[in-house]
Amino acid sequence: MYLEAVRDLLRKQKLVDGLAKAQSGPHQTLVESVNERQHIGELENFLAKLAVADIVEILQSLSPEEAATLWPRVPAGRSTDVLWEVSDELREQLEDVAGPRLAETKVSVFELTGGRIRQSPIKGRKDLEGKKPIWIDLLNASPAQRSYIGDFYKLDLPDPGDETDLEVSNRFHIEENAALNLHSNFLLDRGGKSRSVPVAFILHRDMLFSLRNEDLPVFRLQRRRVETVPGYASDCFDLLLNLYGSDVEYSADSLEDIYKTLSRVGKHVLSEAMTDQEAASVLADIAEEEDLNGRIRSNIMDTQRAIVFLMQSKVLADDHVQSAKQVLRNIDSLNSHTAFLFDKINFLMDATIGFININQNRRVTQLTMLSVVFLPMNILAGMGGMSEFSRVTDGIPWAVSYSAFAVGTAAIGWLTYSVVRRIDLKKTQRAAGK
Repeated sequence: MYLEAVRDLLRKQKLVDGLAKAQSGPHQTLVESVNERQHIGELENFLAKLAVADIVEILQSLSPEEAATLWPRVPAGRSTDVLWEVSDELREQLEDVAGPRLAETKVSVFELTGGRIRQSPIKGRKDLEGKKPIWIDLLNASPAQRSYIGDFYKLDLPDPGDETDLEVSNRFHIEENAALNLHSNFLLDRGGKSRSVPVAFILHRDMLFSLRNEDLPVFRLQRRRVETVPGYASDCFDLLLNLYGSDVEYSADSLEDIYKTLSRVGKHVLSEAMTDQEAASVLADIAEEEDLNGRIRSNIMDTQRAIVFLMQSKVLADDHVQSAKQVLRNIDSLNSHTAFLFDKINFLMDATIGFININQNRRVTQLTMLSVVFLPMNILAGMGGMSEFSRVTDGIPWAVSYSAFAVGTAAIGWLTYSVVRRIDLKKTQRAAGK
């Protein structure tokens, strides 16, 4: 039913386009554009109501020319699932029409061959047949991909984004089919912005499944190492422990960057003077590094819980246990560094706030001095406005009397300022001498 409806729409579009091109006139281009938008809208609205399986069946049944015409009208949100379901031959034809739409999705299978781990990209169902992987990595996998791979290996593969709100006790558990489920957070520090990216791991039948929705430097490093270093990993447990170990290394690199930033900020803070604008910039840098340091501490604690869970599950061999203990020792060393950085951050923040307080005290002191200087002048000005002053200066031209009064008031103000300034300097010298 759906197939005939699509063919009718395609035939109607082809017929109307032919009639529009056969007509000549000043508005021919406008007519063709309106007809094209109308038929495109009809096709897109019709396909938006169909399930992925129906779209796949329609594409498989159409001729190559009809499929090429229909493919650009498939909703972008379903194109990945459609490409996963169609045959390899049709997938290549469709990608030639509109370009590959699997760029953001990457399903990779890693097999152990001759002591080396080889990577094989997976673009369809047939690519999984006949393989004996020890690691299957799913990056931004669609629900159809997770569902098929899960059915193929008799597993339920979750969306890692849906696992974020799980309680800690539920993030590490063993299923009834003896599959180990772990949900960990990995650090992503990019462009000065850090965040935690959730990653779901499943260990089942000597295979490691990793699911994530963002590319991570730790996984890129892991792929490079397994392909270039012979004997880097012998089974799925080695791969998982190496991933956790690489995450600890990545966290250590981020801590070194924090050290560099705080060293630069510290030189500025410990200078002789700092403006309020400079203090605000320093506080922003300190707050950013404090957030990164806290995120690193949270992530390595999460990694520590995951490794402890693996050791308590008694699924690790003796050599795996030794590797796990080494990762835990590295985590302990990082914990001491993060604690030291927290103390250093607090010190720099207190020092910066101290500079801000000094600048404010300096302004208050200046205002106080102005008040002291103008106090006797205000008193004299009040007296000058009284009637007694006019009686005292009776017979003296007002211009002369008031000019003399203004000069005398200014002299008293200057004398007051000199006396206050001298007293302040003596106190400063006395404090410096102590």
